[in-house]
Amino acid sequence: MELRQLEYFVAVAEERNFTRAAERVHISQSGVSAQIRQLERELGAELFDRSGRTATLTVAGKAALDHARAALAAANAVEQAVGEVAHLIKGRLVVGMVNGCTITPLFDALAAFHRAHPGVEISLLEDNSDVLAESVRAGSVDLALVGTASPTASDGLAEMTIVSERLVAAVPPAHPLTELGRVTLADVAAYPIVCMPEGTGLRQAFDQACAARGCRPAIAFQATAADAIAALAGRGLGVGVLSESMVADYQDRLTSRVIDDAEQIARLALTWRDPYGPAVRAFLTHARRAFALPEQAAS
Repeated sequence: MELRQLEYFVAVAEERNFTRAAERVHISQSGVSAQIRQLERELGAELFDRSGRTATLTVAGKAALDHARAALAAANAVEQAVGEVAHLIKGRLVVGMVNGCTITPLFDALAAFHRAHPGVEISLLEDNSDVLAESVRAGSVDLALVGTASPTASDGLAEMTIVSERLVAAVPPAHPLTELGRVTLADVAAYPIVCMPEGTGLRQAFDQACAARGCRPAIAFQATAADAIAALAGRGLGVGVLSESMVADYQDRLTSRVIDDAEQIARLALTWRDPYGPAVRAFLTHARRAFALPEQAAS
């Protein structure tokens, strides 16, 4: 029995699909299937029911899964412990980034980490914040920059807040909202809305704020990038909902007003599993420097 066989077994069990598992562990599907067949021969029992469209754990597979995870965790702990003693960081670091991110300090942190630890293979991927948080929790992503309306530091996750801002309404200069002394959610909801899709932190903050005030806005357009939201709002297609810093680059064509009664905050945070290994620890050091954050910013 080999650790890689256990890794493939866990991947298939979690993905419930041999093809997705093969993509996750970066080998061919036939390679995954062959190694799991070998493992089943060694154990004397089938681990998966392959008769359906998904790979379903058998009774034997269910019995083996927790032990396989524990074995992989123990092997990883041994490697990390030796690496820390030897002051070596190696392996792979998978970093997630919320869709449409233009936060350049994150890229500065990645570059600084790469210079300091060239032996670590770095991967960067984009997705919605909800998906990234779940990927961090599942262990397929080591840490991620996510948007969130509430702290993610729960269920084994820790976080470091990067940005914490109010929600704003972004409209062309001649829009009726610019004439109001105070802009509320009810004022904003009177117009079609241009905002980010569900699964993003900013949308979560907006939806929670509307629910708290009993507003039912009409979401006319959705986009993952602030540029697209600004472009649509600037053409009069709806009121753009963004955070304060997001509209800073569009002041030449948009007027932004803080939504006064939206108490929910749009946040960007780095989140990771706790406890964490030396690669994540090292990256967080570079991230704090890049974002000019104090050491106690981690939680």
